Amino acid sequence: MIYDLIVIGAGPGGHAAALEGARLGKKVLIVEKKDWGGTCTHRGCIPTKALLACSRRYHEIRNAKRLGIVCESTAFDFGAVKRHQSQMVRVSALGVRKSLQDLGVDCVEGEAAILSPGEVEISFKEGKTERRQGRHLVISWGSEASPLPGIPFSGRVIGSDTLLGMDKLPESLAVIGGGAIGVEFATFLAEAGVKVTLVELMDHILPGEDTDVSDFLTGELKKTGIDVHTATTVCQVRETDHGVMLEAKKQDKTFEITAEFVLVSTGRRPFLRREELDRLGVAYHEKGIIVDPCLQTSVPAIFAVGDVTGGILLAHRASAQGRTLSRFLFDDPSARHSDEAVPVAVYSHPPVARVGLTETKARALGLETDVQKRAYGANIIARTELMGNGFVKALFHRGCLVGAAIAGDQAPDLIASLGLAVANRMTGRDLKNWIIPHPTLSEVLDLTG
Repeated sequence: MIYDLIVIGAGPGGHAAALEGARLGKKVLIVEKKDWGGTCTHRGCIPTKALLACSRRYHEIRNAKRLGIVCESTAFDFGAVKRHQSQMVRVSALGVRKSLQDLGVDCVEGEAAILSPGEVEISFKEGKTERRQGRHLVISWGSEASPLPGIPFSGRVIGSDTLLGMDKLPESLAVIGGGAIGVEFATFLAEAGVKVTLVELMDHILPGEDTDVSDFLTGELKKTGIDVHTATTVCQVRETDHGVMLEAKKQDKTFEITAEFVLVSTGRRPFLRREELDRLGVAYHEKGIIVDPCLQTSVPAIFAVGDVTGGILLAHRASAQGRTLSRFLFDDPSARHSDEAVPVAVYSHPPVARVGLTETKARALGLETDVQKRAYGANIIARTELMGNGFVKALFHRGCLVGAAIAGDQAPDLIASLGLAVANRMTGRDLKNWIIPHPTLSEVLDLTG
């Protein structure tokens, strides 16, 4: 049998490519080494959001007196929290595989190596191998943790995978890296009662965002008890008898940070099987496999999607790539992928989210922008629900919405509507026709009044 599509890796990108191909009536094979759902399901989106769901409710219960809810005692049962985390991972992984099987995708668990643009060899746990042929091959190898140069992982210098596997919360932890991963783990741990210190090399946390967003979140993190150090370099990490000592430097001042563990959260990088790519002649660089807007590599009939292509390492971006790829091959030759309207969300408490251009990027491009801003404080639902501070910021260029940022409760959900507006290049006049229900938090998205 010759498959129309063979997908290697069942992360969000590979999953979406296989599903879309099957929906379009094609014969699809997907091969996954062991983790159905990929990094997102097992080491990223799902387990971290499960943990954050628990810590958020714990934090809310302890601060519910204003709403007339008085709890005489509260406790954070980390064992129960871990069970919730494990269950959500299992449900997600089973859901990925079942959705594929329900559409008739052949699902194989093994390790696939590409022999040629039309053939793969699958190695199974028991030692046997099989070869399968396909008209089109998709690489969806995912990503891996990116270590910090000069600070290798050890017993007390850990990555996010190790932290997710811990059965006991540390009393204190230092986080190196103020990007999305570091901020989310810092949020969970602080709300769970861990003493957290967050260290970021750049001038502000979330370096890719505008300073008003970063400054807002920094203030909120500090309210949770997190000690935030920006524009700070970690010069040395030493393990002691009882923990870890960081020697840090800010400007000309050197100081020490002590903690039980250090979490290195300086991001992830594409997982590249270089020997295989070199043998096939697939072009790549350190930032990932090079693809065109159709997701095709330098070798005809070989495509790549998801984190392995570099760029924005997000599950929903990978899924969009996967869908576009199968649409291009089997339905719409004009289908193309663009990162211009990929939403970015950080699930801190409160969260932040963005789509399109930042104000900083727009200025760098020389674009004249009209910036509209709305505060949560003027929204009756935000006040009724005690959501605290927050804001929505929208950037218009020549009357067209080109970017938006939200800092505050429910930001990841709210950004979806503005993402649709950015993707469709909607104008202020278009948005005036948008009727938003009252009273809702979504009224903060009314940016044309």
